[in-house]
Amino acid sequence: MKPLLDILKPLKKYQLIGEKERNITAICFDSRKITAHQEDEGTDLYVAQRGTQTDGHRFIGQVIEKGCRVVVCEDLPETLDEGVTFIQVPDSMAALGHLASAFYDYPSKKLRLVGITGTNGKTTTVTLLHRLFNNMGHKAGLLSTIVNKIGDEEVPATHTTPDAVELNSLLARMVEADCEYAFMEVSSHAICQHRIDGLRFAGGIFSNITHDHLDFHKTFANYIAAKKAFFDHLPSSAFALTNIDDKNGLVMTQNSKASVSTYSLRSLATFKGQILDNNFEGLQMRINQYEVFFKLVGRFNAYNLLAIYGAATLLGMPQDEVLCQMSMLDSASGRFQIVRRKDGCTAVVDYAHTPDALQNVLETIVDVTDHKKEVITIVGCGGDRDRTKRPEMAEIACKYSDKVILTSDNPRTEDPNAILEEMMAGVPENKKKQVSVIENRHEAIKTGNMLLNNGGVLLIAGKGHENYQEINHVKHHFDDMEEITNCFNQ
Repeated sequence: MKPLLDILKPLKKYQLIGEKERNITAICFDSRKITAHQEDEGTDLYVAQRGTQTDGHRFIGQVIEKGCRVVVCEDLPETLDEGVTFIQVPDSMAALGHLASAFYDYPSKKLRLVGITGTNGKTTTVTLLHRLFNNMGHKAGLLSTIVNKIGDEEVPATHTTPDAVELNSLLARMVEADCEYAFMEVSSHAICQHRIDGLRFAGGIFSNITHDHLDFHKTFANYIAAKKAFFDHLPSSAFALTNIDDKNGLVMTQNSKASVSTYSLRSLATFKGQILDNNFEGLQMRINQYEVFFKLVGRFNAYNLLAIYGAATLLGMPQDEVLCQMSMLDSASGRFQIVRRKDGCTAVVDYAHTPDALQNVLETIVDVTDHKKEVITIVGCGGDRDRTKRPEMAEIACKYSDKVILTSDNPRTEDPNAILEEMMAGVPENKKKQVSVIENRHEAIKTGNMLLNNGGVLLIAGKGHENYQEINHVKHHFDDMEEITNCFNQ
């Protein structure tokens, strides 16, 4: 339990109506999770948020009936229940992060928290930073799309960035487990929805930005602004590490109070990289004055490696030890994972689900094979997401592949065949004979395997680490790595 007035300390503006001397047992923004307590046991605190689907203010009466005695809201109810403390704030969504941080005793201040934002590369970067620091003897936490980790303990992940309450709870558990560092993906949704409000970051990394999530942000300018807001709020004690090969790299940090460092493959930068060799075994790179071989493949991973090296260096780790440990790191789950068939053919499983990510992966495959091997691509697009990228994804697949199989991804509540029709609109007329449409993803992968020969490469894109297909709100088990491994072993 924590005294209410202690939890309210970080709020700059609020009006309190009712009893001040309350003990808070939990913070909830989901009315269904409110728990009744005896009078001397304290009370849950309910935060009424205006969400995209519903307005939490509608459930204030219900939470009071369930025994909640402290309510944070933007608009007060017409009738103020006796015995209930109301706290009126300008923005309850923004308040939630600060309240959660105070409730869990400001865990982000007790470890060095580093966040990465950008369209692509977030998962690989935080996952490998987490592995790197643990391998170097520094216990670290991880908050990622794939999984959350407290040291080596795994906690299932449901969002790229958890909600503010879960986020602070996980950080508090990391502190209790003596973690020194934490590495987290910072999604644009999380920034806009104030999930990271109240956190203190030791550093922020910008990877890149391309068209994505326009179903949520509506315009690319809004998407850029969301990412930039993360750097705008970094403290002067933090570092801001940005990719200056992206045209918006310096835009991100132009108003940041943080100390700005840069990384690049093309320009002079704090952390300058050069690719010396790139094949399916890995990357030979020069980073500043060092030459190192890494197990990761592709130009896009060269950027991830620069970000990892830069962040570790800025956190005070010895440069030579960092590079030595980095040379032993394998790729993150579902990120350019390679499976070999006995006859020399190769399959690549990758999460690429944006046009830019798909192009990066395919350019890497074409580069590694030196245009001498057939490339077959299996790709789909998720339902209930940005529809504008569907034809573009198909067009990119056709541009870099000899054969393309369009298939279902996570259709969610949409008709998968309707999604495939929208993808087909991007297939150039002269490429239509090279394209097959197989809605069933299992059959699509089986077909790709049968078509693969003469040392060719099969790319299975879009789902990566995901081990399910979401259809009409139900998640059915489906794992691309499992599917192609079974095919190769038959």
